Amino acid sequence: MRVSVSWLREYVDLPADLPIGDLEQALVDLGIEVESAVDLAETVTGRLVVGEVREIEELTGFKKPIRFCRVDVGDANGTGEPQEIVCGARNFAVGDRVVVILPGGVLPGGFAIGARKTYGHNSAGMICSAKELGLGDDHSGIIVLGPDVTAKPGDDARPVVGLDDVVLDLEITPDRGYALSLRGLARELSHAFDVPLRDPALVPAPSGTEAPAYPVEVRDTVGCDRFTARLVRGVDPNAPTPAWMQQRLVTAGIRSISLPVDITNYVMLELGQPMHAFDADRIAGTLVVRRAEAGEKLTTLDGVNRVLTADDMVICDAGLDNALAGEGAGVPISLAAVMGGETSEVVADTTTVLFEAAHWDPAMVGRTARRHKLFSEAAKRWERGVDPAVALVALERAVRLLTEHGGGSASAEILDIDHVRPRSPIILPVDLPTRRIGVEYPPARVVALLEQVGCTVAQGADRLSEDLGTVGAGATLSVTPPTWRPDLTDPADLVEEVVRLDGYDRVPSVLPTAPPGRGLTPRQRRRRAVAGSLAERGYVEVLAHPFVSPGLADLLGLPADDPRRPAVRLANPLSEEEPLLRTTLLGPLLGILKRNLGRGHRDLALYEIGAVFHPRVGAGSPPAMGVDRRPTDAEFAAADAVVPAQPVHVAAVLSGDLDPAGWWGAGRPAGWADAIEAARDVLDAAGVVGERVEVRATEYAPWHPGRCAELRVDGSVVGHAGELHPLVVAALELPRRTCAMELDLDALPAAGVTPAPAVSGFPPALIDVALVVDDSVPAEQVRRALEAGAGELLEDVRLFDVYSGAQLGAGRRSLAYKLTFRAPDRTLTVEEAVAARDAAVAVAAERLGATLRGA
Repeated sequence: MRVSVSWLREYVDLPADLPIGDLEQALVDLGIEVESAVDLAETVTGRLVVGEVREIEELTGFKKPIRFCRVDVGDANGTGEPQEIVCGARNFAVGDRVVVILPGGVLPGGFAIGARKTYGHNSAGMICSAKELGLGDDHSGIIVLGPDVTAKPGDDARPVVGLDDVVLDLEITPDRGYALSLRGLARELSHAFDVPLRDPALVPAPSGTEAPAYPVEVRDTVGCDRFTARLVRGVDPNAPTPAWMQQRLVTAGIRSISLPVDITNYVMLELGQPMHAFDADRIAGTLVVRRAEAGEKLTTLDGVNRVLTADDMVICDAGLDNALAGEGAGVPISLAAVMGGETSEVVADTTTVLFEAAHWDPAMVGRTARRHKLFSEAAKRWERGVDPAVALVALERAVRLLTEHGGGSASAEILDIDHVRPRSPIILPVDLPTRRIGVEYPPARVVALLEQVGCTVAQGADRLSEDLGTVGAGATLSVTPPTWRPDLTDPADLVEEVVRLDGYDRVPSVLPTAPPGRGLTPRQRRRRAVAGSLAERGYVEVLAHPFVSPGLADLLGLPADDPRRPAVRLANPLSEEEPLLRTTLLGPLLGILKRNLGRGHRDLALYEIGAVFHPRVGAGSPPAMGVDRRPTDAEFAAADAVVPAQPVHVAAVLSGDLDPAGWWGAGRPAGWADAIEAARDVLDAAGVVGERVEVRATEYAPWHPGRCAELRVDGSVVGHAGELHPLVVAALELPRRTCAMELDLDALPAAGVTPAPAVSGFPPALIDVALVVDDSVPAEQVRRALEAGAGELLEDVRLFDVYSGAQLGAGRRSLAYKLTFRAPDRTLTVEEAVAARDAAVAVAAERLGATLRGA
């Protein structure tokens, strides 16, 4: 929000010599972020003067309209002769007074002005628009001074256009809607500098009359709990907006349109009450305030034809037939609280103006603005909260401004449909601010600060005692927030106001003492070990959003009865396309893989460690819990029973070459065996090794049925790995033979104490053995058989070759293993190593029917 300090001074007595830095710091201390504080007098240097247009010559033969002007700038140019200026704007005529910067001046942004020849004429200076002077964003035409401006040609134009002012650009947080007005900001500054406030909303305003100003029917008193209106007849349609009003609107970044519309914007900035001006002569019947029918259409003031939904609020003209909504419902002429419609807007010949000031549901306005992507200044204020008590004051202010500057007469009838509920008191323990913040706030100070905010304070259910020093530590205050502070709903909100107004700088910064502990928990150590293991092997960690689309389960080919299909649906998702929480890490992880492939990466190995979410069937809804006390153990248990199960998984995906190609030779593409090996590495890092781990072939979506393995620990399945199903790869638009693994880390048993390995100083004995087995025999079972038969001398067994051919016979294959034997206390003899090998082969032959290749 942009606002001038001179306008603020009309409502609060700021010190006359207040430095800009002190003003900025005061606002920051109050919790209002200052984007910039600019002294406009310093933004334009050189001679900026008032000029009067004497002659205009239209130049032809160019791509755009160009005018050669002679402008009287008095003696400012040193000669008294008219200044010759070429200008492309067309919103001025001979006799108009404009703002001229002469050669040698510099506009905001370092734009220097000189004299030059252009379009075949000499041009010395520039006729300025509001954007060129840094006063706003309007660049559609130059500034034309109104008839109420008394400055003559050659006079300094800075005071005329407001360049002698200081402009604040403020960022207002969503909970501080009252600060989006001069009224709210002036109140805040009156607290900061302890100076009187002249609240523009406290002026007397007539109340509603029995006879309405215009027939209105409000059918939804939840979406609109107050609606006020008043007519002004006989308005001069040619009456201009006063220059001082235009200047303030331009400073605020609002374009001047017409006097009635400008007045509604001016009152909105002043009081924080958005308003709308209808041309009453363009309305056929009663105004109906209701919810829209799905599919109804409305062309808003920006020229966009909008399709409405049942959650939108509209103001309708009942004099027009509506086949969609039914008889008497009327045709929408305004998108309530957001933007008016074209059919009833104030136009150039409007003489009868109907001012409307209402109070709308903030949640409804916020949803409507986002749905239609229409974030108007009115919607911005409505969704943050508007004072429902200021509607009649705003109406009176708008009517007085219009009759004063546009003529006409206001109707005696005033419509006021009021369904606003009074604010409920908040019970605040008087010592709560002290207990929460750690700073001593005496009861008298707490009450004084809350009353500064505008609250009405009473002690308990009784009238507040004059002797606040006698209030005990357990006493409570009954605090009724003012109507302009809808954000104050809980004791914590009141505590925040006490701290804010008393000063955040009074709250000491105390470094908390870290509680003693035993370092990382076993679960944390396991997670770090797993992450380190995968990173050491070249995998890159990613963090995916846990949100997925309802169609992901179909893309992954999950069966209808798969326990990963039911998912938790978010009540307020970030995206309606992804409203579910993931039940597997693979969906989001494969999405990241696809995104990186689309950006030119080809060889990828990614992993993620994170929670998945499994809903508790039939758990129901959690109990409602307030913030005024700690929940009981029973409430915690009831809420926890509804929370979905959230086991921690680890998943990895591979695509492209695992070993890169180069001058040394071809690369090696990643395959299903690499995914299984990654899973083995995870189990090893988690402290689960040896006979406890078993790898078996299986079928499990989304993996390829012939290239999928399940990993078991102590007989229980903890995860799967292998190559993804071709249909899944095609559906997700991934490269062929993309591989993946996923393990449930929480399903792994606790790791025991692993003894340090005994290191032998004696040399190993290396023996290779090739065994011929049936194709159906897994290599893992052969490895286990060799380990069982080799005895204690076996140090390591590793598969290094797989071969199948006609000489082995149909359905047979050869598995070659490298066996490493070593004794801790001696060098093994050849006989000992061969005996151990033979024993290993014998067990493999007995269990699996294996035979030595070539025997």
